[in-house]
Amino acid sequence: MSGGGGHVLRKRRASLATLSPQRERGPRVVGLFAGIGGIELGLSRAGYRSTLLCEVQPTARQVLREQFPETEIWEDVRTLERLPRGTQLVAAGFPCQDLSQAGKTAGITGRRSGLIDEVFRLLEIAPTPWVLLENVPFMLHVDGGRAMTSVVSRLERLGYAWAYRVIDSRAFGLPQRRERVFLLAGRGRNPADVLLVDEAGAPEVDEHDLSRACGFYWTEGNKGLGWAWNAVPPLKGGTTLGSPTPPAILLPGGGIVKPDIRDAERLQGFPAGWTACLPKERQRWRLLGNAVSVPVAEWIGSRLCSPGKFEDEDRRSLGEGPWPRAAFNLGWGRRAVPLSAWPIRRRQVSLDRFLRYPPQLLSLRATSGFYDRVRGSSLRLPPGFVERLESHLDTMRRAERIA
Repeated sequence: MSGGGGHVLRKRRASLATLSPQRERGPRVVGLFAGIGGIELGLSRAGYRSTLLCEVQPTARQVLREQFPETEIWEDVRTLERLPRGTQLVAAGFPCQDLSQAGKTAGITGRRSGLIDEVFRLLEIAPTPWVLLENVPFMLHVDGGRAMTSVVSRLERLGYAWAYRVIDSRAFGLPQRRERVFLLAGRGRNPADVLLVDEAGAPEVDEHDLSRACGFYWTEGNKGLGWAWNAVPPLKGGTTLGSPTPPAILLPGGGIVKPDIRDAERLQGFPAGWTACLPKERQRWRLLGNAVSVPVAEWIGSRLCSPGKFEDEDRRSLGEGPWPRAAFNLGWGRRAVPLSAWPIRRRQVSLDRFLRYPPQLLSLRATSGFYDRVRGSSLRLPPGFVERLESHLDTMRRAERIA
């Protein structure tokens, strides 16, 4: 979801009419706010090919040039005059800063998230058969649901049927608790046959079971932990401390570690080393925190190529206010659908076994600060967690004395 770019000065609009489309086979995709290419990599695995990627952040563009060397890279969506001819799908993980619970929740008209207007501008000029949008689930609630209302209303005015669903990355075998809204819109096509036909249901888990590795954010502790059982909490582009930081993992046998950046790439479904062209690890963490999980996009692309048959037996008209976690409008009104965030359920690998590269122990300073915040809070903690935290703190103190 990177590529806010509200701070970039408006440049003269430039035309892509002279750009020659790539001649490889496969449906043509344009990625707006492409970040480091999570959606586009997933779609490519399903047979799609990107003809243009647009991204304002220089570090993200550096990754895109490295990983998509044959694809045209564009800097600012506001200078894009029109989509390349023959575009069949526009993908846009548009900026979430104004829609996220962690942000300022300025809403869809905020300086960054308001850049979705550029997507609609381009669609008004040259409508495409498919549009895929991605953002944080809080957009369903922010501003009393008006952000989502604005998005779907504009799609409807452009003649698109639409369907959306909150999807959890864990459904695809990634040990990262990461829920995102994926909205698919089609002209003369049925997006519900893609997003709403599969349902596996979320598995029941015991969040307090410390016999499995559990993830949390050591930068928190006052109001929450970001706790995740057998998974890490959502990777973030920033934290309460400002800079992006990795989550912590409480291992089953004791000890608290931070995952290697290469495992963070894998937690998003990228190959290890996807962002290795960047010199600073902090840059890599920020971009990964804003990225889209690759297997989710791959599943959507595969379903686009081989849709099912949506049969809704529980249509419920939508009222005013916050939006449900899944809904659609195929031309006969807006309807809610009672679906989970798990369309499929791939084999789950335990978090500690997923880690391929040596993790780093959570430092004495980080552990001590987190411990003090937790002890001063009124949080309900998993039984045994504080004792594990104290044990790790003692271990790090002994190590410092020996050093």
